[in-house]
Amino acid sequence: MRKIIHVDMDCFYAAVEMRDNPALKNIPIAIGGSSDRRGVISTCNYPARKYGVRSAMATAYAMKLCPNLTLVKGRMDAYASESQKIRKIFADYTDLIEPLSLDEAYLDVTNSQFCGGSATLIAEEIRARIQSELGLTASAGVAPCKFVAKVASDENKPDGICVITPDELDEFVRNMPLKKVPGVGKVTMQKLARMGLNTCNDVRQYPFERIQKELGKFGSVLWERAHGIDERELSVSRERKSIGVERTLSDDIQTLEQCNAFLPSLLEKLRDRMENHKKRTGKPVRLRTQGVKLKFNDFQLTTVEHRHGTLDEDYFSTLMKEAFERAKGRGIRLVGIHIGLAAEQSTQQLAFAFEDETQIKT
Repeated sequence: MRKIIHVDMDCFYAAVEMRDNPALKNIPIAIGGSSDRRGVISTCNYPARKYGVRSAMATAYAMKLCPNLTLVKGRMDAYASESQKIRKIFADYTDLIEPLSLDEAYLDVTNSQFCGGSATLIAEEIRARIQSELGLTASAGVAPCKFVAKVASDENKPDGICVITPDELDEFVRNMPLKKVPGVGKVTMQKLARMGLNTCNDVRQYPFERIQKELGKFGSVLWERAHGIDERELSVSRERKSIGVERTLSDDIQTLEQCNAFLPSLLEKLRDRMENHKKRTGKPVRLRTQGVKLKFNDFQLTTVEHRHGTLDEDYFSTLMKEAFERAKGRGIRLVGIHIGLAAEQSTQQLAFAFEDETQIKT
């Protein structure tokens, strides 16, 4: 039986800001989210969450829920630096680490000899070191498989731990609401509810052939999860596939010329991130594709991407024209550009493709 730990930092970006500026510690704060009506909250601390503020919420709405909310500009370099320090702590206990983002990761400690081989003690020691060495708190889930460890890490947040032993696995999963199962989003949950499925036990009682017909491949995955089955190994080598920048606009724009007017500033930021990527990996950035993204005022997204091995502003203009033709009279609320990296480019992907004005943590 495997021993998997899922470590999830507590309101990570906000926690770094509160640690570095104690004046922010006991007041509601949110990271990112410009004060205009198009701003979006990246994440927030627990005092803000008591008012109902959540990640990816429009800033204007968050300010209505919490009028005394303090907005703090995100510092991605600082968060990335702290994330690397956390990773070094993980590496003291196992080489099998799968980072999911800057603030969470899976660890496979099945064969680790630290702490007498106890996954629970390893998780507790990691949490204690994060607090003592970095002044931050983390929550952890310990279980025989990945998805249960991830669910467990959220059970006793903040600054808590939840351990699901092999003997407890079946009962824990049986009573689990389906909305907690990773991969079950809002739309899928609505469909499951219409099928009369709300818990893993409901899925266990449902004919396998019917759930597979209704949900396709995910039906098989959900069936396995409902029975506590998750045989996925950790993905310890995650290759970054793209680098991108976006700009959410305060007011809709209507013309191709307005879209192209944002290209010089976006390209400058893209070059900066390419240079940072080069410094982190020690390797040149090799392009495979160039692409543009537009979000229309009905919140529909369109992306145009073609093979192109050299960074070329004129080529972005060509792609922008193709994307703009899909607007069909709709206003445009977001403009973005990105590059796809060649397959041989390899590094840890730590969520550096974030928006120009706010970093959205979902």
